[in-house]
Amino acid sequence: MLVARLPLSDRNIAALPLVASGQQIVRDEDLAGFFLLVGKRSKTFMVQSDLRNNGSRQTIRIKIGEVGKIAAREARAKARALLGAIADGVDPRPKPKITETPKQSSSDPTLREAWERYRDGHMRRKHRSEGTIENYRDHVERLLADWLDEPLSKFGEDPGVVTARHEKITKESGPYIANGCMRTLRAIYNHARKTARALPADNPVLAVDWNTEHRRDTALGLGDVKRWFTELAALDNPVRREFHLFLLLSGHRPDAIKKARVEHLDFRSRVLHVPKPKGGETKAFDIPLSRSMIRCLLRVIRIGRALYPEQAEDWLFPADSESGHLAEHKEKREELSKWGNDLRQSFRTVAQAAGVPELDVHLLMNHSIPGVNAGYITRNKLLRDHLRTQQETISRKIFDAARPDRKGEEHSPRIWPALRSREVVSGLLVPAA
Repeated sequence: MLVARLPLSDRNIAALPLVASGQQIVRDEDLAGFFLLVGKRSKTFMVQSDLRNNGSRQTIRIKIGEVGKIAAREARAKARALLGAIADGVDPRPKPKITETPKQSSSDPTLREAWERYRDGHMRRKHRSEGTIENYRDHVERLLADWLDEPLSKFGEDPGVVTARHEKITKESGPYIANGCMRTLRAIYNHARKTARALPADNPVLAVDWNTEHRRDTALGLGDVKRWFTELAALDNPVRREFHLFLLLSGHRPDAIKKARVEHLDFRSRVLHVPKPKGGETKAFDIPLSRSMIRCLLRVIRIGRALYPEQAEDWLFPADSESGHLAEHKEKREELSKWGNDLRQSFRTVAQAAGVPELDVHLLMNHSIPGVNAGYITRNKLLRDHLRTQQETISRKIFDAARPDRKGEEHSPRIWPALRSREVVSGLLVPAA
């Protein structure tokens, strides 16, 4: 999803072409939180902001109206009102109407009711991340929006409507999204039936013929690393450069690293704490830092303090965004061929080439540990010495691959010599050790 920024006027919007696939976000230059969502068939005015209430924060996205049905000036006025309400701690979204009686709802809940119970009674209780909840919400409230007030028994008694919807979503949105939507519906139905025992016992999603899914093979090989570093050095934004580099060196998920706070970094213990990874707070862990990773973080701290001084007080990877941290990490493939989860796969691939045992890689990436005996391993006991040594081995392998022509040269983490001459802010980069 590409992100642009320009004044959202009727003239500028009319000049924007529809996209061939996916969606494009075009943010307004003047009003933060006001943006245009450009799709294959329409352009829609939207607002997004963080609602803070009793110490908690929730990201809210609201549709204002489609281009052609509402003028840009009117959309901007509505956006100001909505953003003002959110800033005052008020959720401006309309509350859903409950049409069934309580007795009917408990025995045969609507999809809306079942989804809300699953979201609040299961996902949030299990501390699922907001990103995961948002993904499920998109499936239910967008792809199945016309089913929200239908009773679940309708689908249990006629699974054919579910298979037809799966085929429809496959044609319109693709096989992976269709399968994901059906997994969401399956989970909601199973959860609802725990209390609504009158529902048909067989989950209607059992009738679906699943689309074939293939694991994406997008990792860097060792022979690709040098070219990737050349692409990385050409990126204009120095915070984004260091972000992509740290993803490759750590092998962790982009969302977790984007939300890394300065307070989570412990240079004395040489770890970066991740308090809320995928799976929730119970999966919190520490990333052992190699020397190259520490240099990367030191550089981005200095860069952040110069470019985004206010945001850099809290975030390791600051940005001029609503959240204050890097929000969108995607790059154009012609500019940076691998980013995001591509780099997570690359870390795993390089670790294998470096001879790091599979169990250690699982521990470094915070994967579930396979096998019964491995479950008795205490990760923190291995963190300071063993796992950090393995992390150092992987970082060294990456940088060695970045300089394949310098045979016999002692390893050095200085990968940014070309960057020094083109850096717009002087004195930001850490001198090489």
